[in-house]
Amino acid sequence: MAKKQFKAESKRLLDLMINSIYTNKEIFLREIISNASDAIDKLCYLSLTDEGVGMNREDFRIEVIPDKEARTITVRDNGIGMTREECESNLGVIAKSGSYAFRDTMDEEHKEDLSIIGQFGVGFYSAFMVSDEVTVITRKYGSDEAVKWQSSGADGYTVSEADRAEVGTDVIMHIKPDTEEEVYGSYLEVWKLKALIKKYSDYVRWPICMDIEHQERYETGEKNDDGSPKVEYRMVKENETVNSMVPIWQRSKSEVTDDDCIAYYKEKNHDRKDPCALIRVNAEGTVSYKAMLFVPGEQNEGVFYGDAKGGITLYSNGVMIMEKCDKLVHDYFEFVKGIVDSPDLSLNISREILQHDRQLRVIGQNLEKKIKGELEKMLKEDKPKYETFFRNFGVHLKCGVCDEYGRYKDFLRDLLIFYTSEDRQITLKEYVENMPESQKVIYYAASDSVKHAMSLPQCELVRSRGYELIYLTSALDEMVIENLREQDGKSFCNVVTDDLGFETEEEKKAAEERDIENREFLDFVKDSSDGRIVKAKLSSKPGSLPCCLTTEGGITLEMEKYFRNGPNEEMRSIKANRVLELNPEHEAVKALQAAYAGDKEKAASLTKVLLVLAEMMAGVEVEDPAEFVGLVSKLF
Repeated sequence: MAKKQFKAESKRLLDLMINSIYTNKEIFLREIISNASDAIDKLCYLSLTDEGVGMNREDFRIEVIPDKEARTITVRDNGIGMTREECESNLGVIAKSGSYAFRDTMDEEHKEDLSIIGQFGVGFYSAFMVSDEVTVITRKYGSDEAVKWQSSGADGYTVSEADRAEVGTDVIMHIKPDTEEEVYGSYLEVWKLKALIKKYSDYVRWPICMDIEHQERYETGEKNDDGSPKVEYRMVKENETVNSMVPIWQRSKSEVTDDDCIAYYKEKNHDRKDPCALIRVNAEGTVSYKAMLFVPGEQNEGVFYGDAKGGITLYSNGVMIMEKCDKLVHDYFEFVKGIVDSPDLSLNISREILQHDRQLRVIGQNLEKKIKGELEKMLKEDKPKYETFFRNFGVHLKCGVCDEYGRYKDFLRDLLIFYTSEDRQITLKEYVENMPESQKVIYYAASDSVKHAMSLPQCELVRSRGYELIYLTSALDEMVIENLREQDGKSFCNVVTDDLGFETEEEKKAAEERDIENREFLDFVKDSSDGRIVKAKLSSKPGSLPCCLTTEGGITLEMEKYFRNGPNEEMRSIKANRVLELNPEHEAVKALQAAYAGDKEKAASLTKVLLVLAEMMAGVEVEDPAEFVGLVSKLF
């Protein structure tokens, strides 16, 4: 029996596929089972019009048979089978798909009735990742001849006659010897095969059966000393269906309640807490898909990385394609978990690498709208629940606003909430709706906490006008505001760095003239700060307090705190340009001015005391607390 050679391009593709295309060896079983499922699909479809098939739907099954002694795994189906010519054309030419050809022979009316995964004819060859020889014994429905196709890989294949009593196909994989890098023998273990079936092929529509050993309790017929029946245990094998077949998300809402879905989520994700949102989608049209998505009830410590990271599992007709598909939704929704199952995905040759095609984009866009809609509904109908969600996952939304130079800011802005007091959070839209007519901008203050932000001297002046502020508690919040730019035509005003807009042009001119008149005094204050400020000025911003610390330029005090924890010295050295603003009406500032006129040394000490007080109120770390204590002590 002469060995036949793969075509040259097929040999190159086989080598590439075994070594490069598939990144995970364990998916070989998924591919072989998917092919078996396709074969059964075809025969089941023919049985609708051909009474000669003589099989009912419940007669179809897939068997997975490991043999440790022979070191083989057999995947057996009673599907449509192949002729000698089909073996050579489908298995002898890589990327030639019998499933695809079968689909093309169907009339347009019924073409979409048949779900076929294996349309690219390559998945079969994933078997060579774990096998040093693959044998296919098959008999086509309607034929009396069985065929044996055998290959050890790229060196070629043989085709010969074989014996097989029934129609269908056996794929027999001889598992490679173990190496230091890979224990191939683990695939011969029943528990391993069962786990792979549950992971990748749990929702294949046909029963996948294996012989599973169980411990059985039986009575020996003898009696114990107390007269009770003597009991012993033995191991017995039972042929069991390993897969679930019908996934929960494929069933209608009348069959599966929301409580059933939540129970599924908790079991699947090992989460004791209920999800805070459940989204169920059954979309039909240009792109058809079913989805069951969950927003977890609490943040996971490892949510940004590794196995703990969220993600949506992608299926095609019940076959898992990708466990955590990061191409469906953007990172700002990466905390969402769940399943999407679509028969319309364009899969490439490995099935684990998706083409960036229109179908995937359409599904992703629709899902994002659904997720946003569910979150908006929660925000409107259950504010405390949404606040808990935002505490857990708001950072994802904030990062999304900042991502790609604010590309997604308008999609996400209505999902953001901000503190206006220690126990109240509102959206920017609500803030603008609540603004009095006289208020022209959105005021905000940034600090380490809401309580500290509320205590900033600059906020006092804003609140005295009857205006509300939003309080930011991280440098990320400031970047969010910077990317949002405005809300409903209202710009943002940082009370620490920006002009509050309370002074008339005449008052601003008078303030400038006042600073010019006091230039020597203000320069003295600056020089006495030992380089800690770039400017001193007289201002009404401190309100009823003697002073406050502000900044000029693009770096704020909160950003400086963020950079201080940076990964390199260059980032850690970034400083804000600090400005000490003095309240000329306050007694402490009047005392400083009096000391400047008669006792420069005392004035320098008072300047440093006021500067430290301003730093403390701004939440800035005091560089030398001992010096501050010494300066204060001298004042007594």
